[in-house]
Amino acid sequence: MSDPGTVTLDADRERSLRTIGNISYLLHTIVAVGAVIPGVQASVALLLVAFIIDLVKKGDAAGTWQESHFAWRIRTVCWAAGLYLVTAPLWLLLLAPGWIAWGVISIWFLYRVVRGWMKLNANEAMPG
Repeated sequence: MSDPGTVTLDADRERSLRTIGNISYLLHTIVAVGAVIPGVQASVALLLVAFIIDLVKKGDAAGTWQESHFAWRIRTVCWAAGLYLVTAPLWLLLLAPGWIAWGVISIWFLYRVVRGWMKLNANEAMPG
């Protein structure tokens, strides 16, 4: 990834990338809130849609401060998926360990989504 902010964006491209970022963060937030609140399950399909949007559109942000947001969202989803897979066997042992592990992962996921969305709205890059 190049140094964020090295490319100056025209107004239309800036607006387009910001819209894509807001839509992606919104979809991530719906899934994250659904994962944290018991009984409210958003579809994994929403997360996959956001993930695919980020993968397809990340090249449009190359060299800009917004590139870091695409990488941030992609890394967040990949890490969360890996952590969910690794902790899935806890559900087989007892309900409580699995529930606790997935609750912690879901709160971490929500934190990353909210942090990223706030920085996007403040026109700030995410850390590498």
